[in-house]
Amino acid sequence: TQSTWGVKSRRLDVAKVCLGKMGNARAARALREAEKEPEPEVRVAVLAIHLGMFEDAEDILKRCGRFDLLNRLYQATGNWERAIETAESGDRIHLKATYYNYAKDLEATGNYRGAVENYERSNTHRFEVPRLLQDNPAELRAYIERSQDKEMLKWWAKFLESSQDLEDALRYYERAEDWFSMVRVHCYLGDTAAAAKVADESRDCAACYHLARQYANEGATPDAVKYFSMAKAYGNAIRLCVENGLEDQLLNLAIQGSKQDMEQAARYYEQKQATMDKAIMLYHKAGNIARAMELSFQAERFAALELIADDLDENANPELLNRCAQFFIENSQYERAVDLFVKAKRYREVIDLLDKRNITITEELAEKLTISKEDESVSKEVRRELLEKVADSCMREGQYIMASKKYTQAGNRLSAMKALLRSGDTEKVIFFANVSRQREIYVLAANYLQKQDWRADPEIMKHIITYYKKGKTLDLLASYYEDCAHVEVDEFQNYDKALGALREAQKCIEESSIASLTEKERRIESIVLKTDLVSRFLKVRELYSSSPVEAMAQLRLMLDTPDIDDAVRVGDIYGMMVQHYHSAGDDKQAYQVFEEAMRKISVNKLLVYIDANTISSVYSNLGLSPPKSLSKHSNDFIDANGDNDQAFIEEEVEEIDDNF
Repeated sequence: TQSTWGVKSRRLDVAKVCLGKMGNARAARALREAEKEPEPEVRVAVLAIHLGMFEDAEDILKRCGRFDLLNRLYQATGNWERAIETAESGDRIHLKATYYNYAKDLEATGNYRGAVENYERSNTHRFEVPRLLQDNPAELRAYIERSQDKEMLKWWAKFLESSQDLEDALRYYERAEDWFSMVRVHCYLGDTAAAAKVADESRDCAACYHLARQYANEGATPDAVKYFSMAKAYGNAIRLCVENGLEDQLLNLAIQGSKQDMEQAARYYEQKQATMDKAIMLYHKAGNIARAMELSFQAERFAALELIADDLDENANPELLNRCAQFFIENSQYERAVDLFVKAKRYREVIDLLDKRNITITEELAEKLTISKEDESVSKEVRRELLEKVADSCMREGQYIMASKKYTQAGNRLSAMKALLRSGDTEKVIFFANVSRQREIYVLAANYLQKQDWRADPEIMKHIITYYKKGKTLDLLASYYEDCAHVEVDEFQNYDKALGALREAQKCIEESSIASLTEKERRIESIVLKTDLVSRFLKVRELYSSSPVEAMAQLRLMLDTPDIDDAVRVGDIYGMMVQHYHSAGDDKQAYQVFEEAMRKISVNKLLVYIDANTISSVYSNLGLSPPKSLSKHSNDFIDANGDNDQAFIEEEVEEIDDNF
């Protein structure tokens, strides 16, 4: 037919027309509902099923992976074996439903054994099997006997109990491990000893609670308290202890109970002075800090007060916090008093304490004393004053980084920078100076950086120059350039760089705004003189290559120049002259120059400027013995490979730093 051809060719439009002509309304409706399915093959499979083409439908459903529909097809056609196989392999979500439907089918055909097995597989046996076997009590009892299911055993025990077969009911309750029901039945039978044995062995809370109520009704209070405790019903146990005066057990029960249980016991204990400590402890553990503190003050239990104070927070009564803080002040525990004053927001008292007492500021305490800017309950003045007091305390204790932080929060950036300078943290000093953008801070930072090893770190040198310029203190920058010139001469004998530094110093001092015109002119004159002397020395060194004799004459004139050593080292001049005369073979003149140098410069320092071998050679060529002072230092100088030179340089650098 054309509808069959529609299945083969997947032409559902043709199949719809055929179904309409055939008058097959059921198939047409099923096909219309199948259009909701996402797979087009499912619609073809539905059409095939209604046309009786089951094999084609099965093949189509397998290929499109719709095992749920394939499972339903097998069930509808009674092919349960293949339905279960499909559910186990591809449709496990409907596996139990498949077992259940199969059990229903078997029950309908009278196969009760098979139905029971499949009800168990579908996990519906607890209800379905008793229903199935309700007309056959013997077989039902036999099934229960074989069963290890606790729910089934419990159901059967209840059935027996309702039938007044209590002995058998107890046996099945025991198999089901339903200890509560066992205790309940034993109590009903009046056998509390057996009930107690079950409760002791099982430790079941429900069983113990039921037995405790039984003992309470009988007036056996100690036993009732025991089993209420085992049931963790501490409130009931505490109530019995209070009513019957069993104080020896009350405290342990209260500690194990809830906060309400603790407060119930505490109210009992606070009625007697002898048990006040227990009342305070229980109120504390229950979180009722205010009541615990109040009792501590009333009973003068100060040891307990110290323990309780640690748990006070901002939500506590301010008057209570203040009272406790005053107690700690009287006992010289100022840090704890400060903590409580902060919680009570009594910042004036905190300021007074920080001012009068030497209180150690920890990082945690410092943060507690930092009031948020959003806290409108505290004025800006109080906040600033408190932060500065904290910072002052940190400075006294040597906590400079923390002090700087607190000064910054108080808005006192200048003090913050001074604290950072004392900390010695160069990176933080540079960072703070960059973000602060204040003239005074720039100058402080530059002065500090001059004391660091700026010679080895060009970045530090750049910062020094930048900060002096931004701080508009060109006179200080000029002094720095002069120091640079001295270092270049003393450490590296680099007169070219020294000349450049002096020229920069001259520019800075000319542009500076020194108030005293006389002082400014004096500084300019001094720098110009040094610049001229260094420039003359450099020209002499250049002249030496073309006219050594003229160069020596110029050097002799420079030696007679006043204050020559402020710009050019005399040792460099003498060293150049000795080396020249020795190289020219005029050792006598070299000797005279060296003797003259020794009258002005110690031998130890001369070895920095003049090679010891050269001096030894001069004396040897003249047949003279070197001075004892020279012999003493010469070998050490040579053996140490310049160690004396290094020691002298370091000594000179230290002198420069100290003078600066």
